[in-house]
Amino acid sequence: MTITVLRGRTSDRSPYGTAGAELLGPLLGDDVRMVGEPSPPVVQNWAEDLRAAQPVLEAAAAAMAEPAPVLVAAQCSIAIATLPVLAARDPGAVVVWLDAHGDFNTPATSASGYLGGMPLAAACGVWESGHGAGVDPARVVLSDARDLDPEERQALDDAGVRRVAPREVAAAVAGERVFLHLDVDILDPGVMAAAVPAPGGLRLDELAEVLRDLGGAAEIVGLEVTAFDDPAPERLAGPLAQAIAPVLPPGLAPGPRVM
Repeated sequence: MTITVLRGRTSDRSPYGTAGAELLGPLLGDDVRMVGEPSPPVVQNWAEDLRAAQPVLEAAAAAMAEPAPVLVAAQCSIAIATLPVLAARDPGAVVVWLDAHGDFNTPATSASGYLGGMPLAAACGVWESGHGAGVDPARVVLSDARDLDPEERQALDDAGVRRVAPREVAAAVAGERVFLHLDVDILDPGVMAAAVPAPGGLRLDELAEVLRDLGGAAEIVGLEVTAFDDPAPERLAGPLAQAIAPVLPPGLAPGPRVM
């Protein structure tokens, strides 16, 4: 089973996310495929980012062909391409989205025009990204999403996305097939510096407990880990990999080797 580390730029505004992905990927398993080349971060609008991200998004969609895909990337924008593939092949799967943010803005509602704040809405068909949609918002569980824009909050309510506290995630999806999106900025900025910091996040031990409970309650059919965006990722990479271990698909165990 292969872990895909996507190194190309999607909506990166920090240089640290790619470095974090390159470090974390090999700690999750012993067969790692590095895809693409790092690109300098840049601040530009969603349409420019979407065009520039085309190769990475295509690679992310292709990685979903794995029986139980595991992807690591700098930014959550890869979900624009991964979740529509999931919806087509396993429409009954639940998407668990663990993130400080909702990522449910659209080009029309986003105050910043940041593509990284829009991927879940695109996958749910709220706006047209050009990479498909198909995710049923009622099959999405969002947590902790402590930093939501007012229009984004309303859009989530209108779409019927379930929002639960981190400690309630496992119970919300018990017995379900789950694809997990883990944005590491669910951790408090005091634990991990983030490109878009939001105070009030989880401690690392709290995240580990959430993931352990989730792995015990649901069948994990794949996962993507994004936004390990810390200027000194070496201090957190090992503990983070251990926290993620309970939600790795069967047959994938942490290991040191890069293939």
